[in-house]
Amino acid sequence: MLDINIYKKLSHFDLHVQLKTKQERVVLFGPSGSGKTTVLNCIAGILHPDEGHIRLKEQTFFDSEQKRNKPTPIQNRNLGYLFQDYALFPHMTVKQNIAYGMKDSEIVKDLIEVVGIEHLLQEYPSNISGGEKQRVALVRALATRPNALLLDEPFSALDEKTRRDCQDELLRIHDMWNIPILIVTHNLEEARKLGHRILRINQGKIVH
Repeated sequence: MLDINIYKKLSHFDLHVQLKTKQERVVLFGPSGSGKTTVLNCIAGILHPDEGHIRLKEQTFFDSEQKRNKPTPIQNRNLGYLFQDYALFPHMTVKQNIAYGMKDSEIVKDLIEVVGIEHLLQEYPSNISGGEKQRVALVRALATRPNALLLDEPFSALDEKTRRDCQDELLRIHDMWNIPILIVTHNLEEARKLGHRILRINQGKIVH
């Protein structure tokens, strides 16, 4: 189970989000600047809340009431994270980027075929397009066989057919792995297709 209850003071509003999910796909949906990516960054350990807790399975990543315990480092959280800006290693080829932390070569082989990047494996990120970078980043995020997956606008730069193929592959992987998946998207059609639950966020709070 992913269990978060976090508070963080931001420049324009206070973020306060509570969420519990076992093996669902949860979509965070709302306008730009509403705090969706901040939630993902807190779970990943890029940012730390001011108060609250973040737990995944039997591991506590953050707990403000346990003063002696420091937040779990990013590399020890076993999370897959597809960043909006891709965050690929520029000095590594596409193949090396994907292999970084890879745990399941068969899944990766299937993913590479589905998203159509076989011809890019020897290229460097600087030589491929934004959409191609996004596809590489998605495969890399899944290659670590994570305990939870965080996706920030995962398919926004893809053409319609590739987007649908990647969405279908994500659903197939979730059926096999049964891990919590949090997805940030501005696309309502995509939210309805991918989400067991859609949580609308505005000004740092879940609204109903």
